[in-house]
Amino acid sequence: MKIFQVINVRWFNATSWYALYLSQLLQKSGHEVLVITLADTETELKARKMGLQVRTIDLNTTHPLRLAKSCAQVLSLVREYQPDVVNCHRGEAFFWWGILRKARRGFKLVRTRGDQRLPKNDFINRYLHSKVADAVVATNKRMAEHFLHKMKLEQSHLWLIHGGVDNEKFRFSPDGRKRVREDYGFSDSETVVGLLGRFDRVKGQKELIQAIGAIRKDYGREDIRLLLLGYPTATSQKEIDIWLEENGIADITRISGKCDDVAACISALDIGVVASLWSETIARAALEIMACGRPLISTSVGVMPDLVPEKALIPPEDAPAMSAKIMEIADNPDMAKDLAKEQAMTMSQLSGKDFLTRTLSLYYGIQD
Repeated sequence: MKIFQVINVRWFNATSWYALYLSQLLQKSGHEVLVITLADTETELKARKMGLQVRTIDLNTTHPLRLAKSCAQVLSLVREYQPDVVNCHRGEAFFWWGILRKARRGFKLVRTRGDQRLPKNDFINRYLHSKVADAVVATNKRMAEHFLHKMKLEQSHLWLIHGGVDNEKFRFSPDGRKRVREDYGFSDSETVVGLLGRFDRVKGQKELIQAIGAIRKDYGREDIRLLLLGYPTATSQKEIDIWLEENGIADITRISGKCDDVAACISALDIGVVASLWSETIARAALEIMACGRPLISTSVGVMPDLVPEKALIPPEDAPAMSAKIMEIADNPDMAKDLAKEQAMTMSQLSGKDFLTRTLSLYYGIQD
């Protein structure tokens, strides 16, 4: 098939990753894929590094002249490539692709909702999703239930497709674990807790730091260590350093920066944490941690209740609950093993191959 993946996302966030990884899987399986994104963005750079074919169009503009130019470019691409499927991963351009779909330009239109914002339940949105799009993809159950129960979308029109993970790349590495722990000075007797994610308020680094500080101070645990697998973005290194000092754990914390071998860094953990305050509608980091066989606890946001057993969930912004849950797992090796085993069962259905198979079932299913 000829497939357009429309990814008008400026940053390489979870939505961008979901769309680009899917594009790569489709391309490797022999389909002709064109990524349409914004120029001079992280998404464009990442797409090119992944070896994907890319065209840039200013799909987010509201300026009349630039908008007219963008629409002309879109029409030209459709005429040139004659795609079988167009998959829109953001809403800004969905309306314009919908017009071309209704004009019978020969392609099927899919709208993938991978963001945290639920669509407004108004006439226009209901019409676009039910009568213009040939199918809607939700990346988590909360979004799917909104479409089914609030927007009254037909069940046959809706697909729940979680992201997948490359389980050849993301798997437990004993050698990587040993190397990374030695590099950071972690001994075998120490319990290393880690969070994988950019430094951003939404990711909950502050709450995890507070939780680890409480474990050291209130529980008297000197064997606890913290590994932050990430780098500054919206939250600065200075802010992180202040939180570490305030909570008395600067000396037991290591910060990776950008990891060359993410799977090895994850393997170095004893307990993984998703501490996000909101969002996590795709949860790339959670998938990668679980694929590496590390027991994971998480706040109950976004897609996380789909992926993590209830016994491993905690409320967002609740540092005391996080402390208690970390200690519960750290003090109970059998619970840690059982949790990792349950999560391995979940991940057995969320490989890159599963991701590709479900998506192709959709794409082929909507063809005439």
